[in-house]
This record gives sequence, structure tokens and C-alpha cells, in this order.
Amino acid sequence: MVAQNPRIEEHPDLMALRADSELAAARPAAQAVECLSLLTALYLAASPWIVGFNATFRNLAINDLILGIALAVFSLGYGAAYERTHGMAWAGALIGVWTIIAPWVVSGRPATSGSEASNIVAGALVVLMALATIAQGTVRGASRTMSRTTLR
Repeated sequence: MVAQNPRIEEHPDLMALRADSELAAARPAAQAVECLSLLTALYLAASPWIVGFNATFRNLAINDLILGIALAVFSLGYGAAYERTHGMAWAGALIGVWTIIAPWVVSGRPATSGSEASNIVAGALVVLMALATIAQGTVRGASRTMSRTTLR
């Protein structure tokens, strides 16, 4: 007798993982982190024009625009496919750190206090949101591990 192999999408472990991810993404805390991440990303992309350093520090403005767009894509990915993207939150933390040091590295000359403050605050928020996203994946994984060991 030949056993038929079910499709990978129907594997019980994969289905359980997707159900756990859907539950994690549906929690209010996860939705708040996704929303704040997206708002921070949009601010970072628009900050050169909001703060007014787009003409004086053109390289920093381009840097902030590109990083803001990248973070917005990450944030939208967290909301649309949390089970496949929450593990990439470490990249958001790296972008946040780069955003904090960018005024001194990218501009090549002393930045204004407005551009420095904008990048420091936005970068710190990005790091915090990335750490919150990582923590939610860790808490979800720890609770799943605890439930499995409790069942044994």
C-alpha cells in the first residue's frame, strides 16, 4: 500500500504555527506596536521636510527618506504576514541604531540640533518598537513551549 503524502500546507505543525501567529498578531499589544512602528517610519521618511533640514543636509534627508520607507515596508509586513516577518525585527533595531548615529556619520559636518533631535528620537522609537516586536515573538514562543511541556 502506498501512502499519499499530504501537501506541506496541511502539515499539523505548520497549521499550529500559523494559528499561533494569527493569535499573536491579533493581540492589541501587537497591533499597537505595528501601528506605532508604521507611524514612526512615516515620520522618519518625512522628517527632513517636517523639521526643515532637507535643503541643508541633503544626504541626511535622503538617508532618512530611504530608512523611513524601508521601515514602513517592514511594519506593513508585520501586519500582513506576522508569522514570516517578526523574525526580521532585528533589522529594524539596526536601522534604529543607524538612524541615531546618522546625523554625525552621513552629513559630514555638524548637524543642526533639530536634525539631531529628530533622528535621535525617531531612532530610539524604532529600536523600542523592534525590541517590542522581538519580545512578542519570544513571549509567544515561550508560552507555546510551556504549554507543550505542561501537556506532557
